[in-house]
Amino acid sequence: MRDSLTRIGAVIAKELRHLRRDKRLLAIVLLLPILQLLLFSYAISFDVKKIPTVVLDHDRSVASRAYLDSYAASGFFTMRGAVSDVDEVHHVFGSGRAAVAIVVPAGFGADLAADRVPQVAVLVDGSDPNAARIGAAYATALNAVTGQQWAASWADRQGYDVSSAGSMEPRIRTWYNPDRQSSIFLIPGLIVVIIAIVTVQQTAVTLVRERDLGTAEQLQVSPMRGWELMVGKLLPWTLLAFVDIAVIVVLGMTIFGLPLRGNLGLLALAATLFVFCSLGMGLVISAVAPSIEVANIVGLMIAFLPAFLLSGLAFPLQSVPLILRGLSYLFPARYMVTVSRGIFLKGAGLSELWPEFLMLGAYAVIVVGIAVLLSRRRRVR
Repeated sequence: MRDSLTRIGAVIAKELRHLRRDKRLLAIVLLLPILQLLLFSYAISFDVKKIPTVVLDHDRSVASRAYLDSYAASGFFTMRGAVSDVDEVHHVFGSGRAAVAIVVPAGFGADLAADRVPQVAVLVDGSDPNAARIGAAYATALNAVTGQQWAASWADRQGYDVSSAGSMEPRIRTWYNPDRQSSIFLIPGLIVVIIAIVTVQQTAVTLVRERDLGTAEQLQVSPMRGWELMVGKLLPWTLLAFVDIAVIVVLGMTIFGLPLRGNLGLLALAATLFVFCSLGMGLVISAVAPSIEVANIVGLMIAFLPAFLLSGLAFPLQSVPLILRGLSYLFPARYMVTVSRGIFLKGAGLSELWPEFLMLGAYAVIVVGIAVLLSRRRRVR
């Protein structure tokens, strides 16, 4: 046992020396996750506010100005001026100067005075579906409120007492993310993506590098066992992965106000299982990749694309096509994103998250087992 520990320690020391000499690699491992966290958290946002808006007011009455002022006062729309006709609406949409146009018809004020309901048009730029959908919803809600005010005004003019009339107003309470911030939703998932990129790609490259440098053959004829080499190679990257996790969690909590409502030990256990899953995937790639270049490309594709697109990070998996939803079960990021969000945002425990823990554990065992078998076959050859 002492001999095994000595040999493993020698491999670890060799890996750390390589990291210390390769400043670029060390910067990638330690600084890139921080840059990715800041970039993704600030650049990716689903919060749609202050939608640039133009108006086409054919009525130009006191009533139409009051109606348009309700849009400006809502905080959801930023008025970018008036246009003269629909052709100009096409121009401002095409240039990106506005995403919504409110068209008030002629006779708007007269219709209100005669207790008729005027027909207002809201034109929305659909090239950004998310902004278009939210902008249309804001406009619909504002028109509903304005319509209620008009109805109350009409009833008052008719002599009806509506002061005691009941009105149903839902009391909306948002749990777990009261301010509905995109960063709070994204960061628990971004932790998973960043760690996947670091562990999968670097593990895949480090073993292929031994073959390219010719040192793999020297290790094969040494008294070192295969599992000793694997442990010695992977342990430094495991430790670095946990350093990255700690840094990202601290930055997320201090800079973005990310809450940690669940158990930190449970999060550490999930992170350990996910790191082993990622390391196993990197080992499989290293066993079949013929060169560092191929290992780099495949590692990045396996780590980034599934973790970003098939994990529920950016959008619900229920909204993706069925075949992609089925593929998502083949990647551990899906389970880890659920666990990360559950622990950070909802304070979920093992009683709620045990299926995801079970899948992460099974995935780690299977993928590491496959990596060991492939490595043994390569050594035999």
